[in-house]
Amino acid sequence: MENRLPTSDKDFVQSLIPQRAPFVMVHELSEYSESHLISGFEIKEDNLFVHDGFFQASGLIEHQAQSVALHTGYKYYMLGKDAPTGYIGAIKSFEAEILPKIGDQLKSEVTILNEVMGVTLVDIVTKLNGEVIAKSQMKTAVK
Repeated sequence: MENRLPTSDKDFVQSLIPQRAPFVMVHELSEYSESHLISGFEIKEDNLFVHDGFFQASGLIEHQAQSVALHTGYKYYMLGKDAPTGYIGAIKSFEAEILPKIGDQLKSEVTILNEVMGVTLVDIVTKLNGEVIAKSQMKTAVK
């Protein structure tokens, strides 16, 4: 398959993850390697996780989890296969320094720490304007 990065092609990015509107929390795929990914997401006013103008912590977690799904989806795309459905198996840690606002552009960096038998351990760092606003470590599993 063709390497199409970086891309903010909405249809292509959405084809790599199992979620569908209005539950899509990734809009861009900037970088990919076997152990790394950078995703982007712009917070819109009609987002399900926006409350009083702020993107809630639960939305940050979902954005981070979908960034992991994007890594898996792009890996399968490069192999010419359909991506499997994945799930959050466990959230080991999550910290949010601030809650971003409508119009903010998030960048999340996924680092794959370990992958065994469909279970992936990842570190995820989310930045806003180059500043870290959220960090997590989670396990995801594919169906």
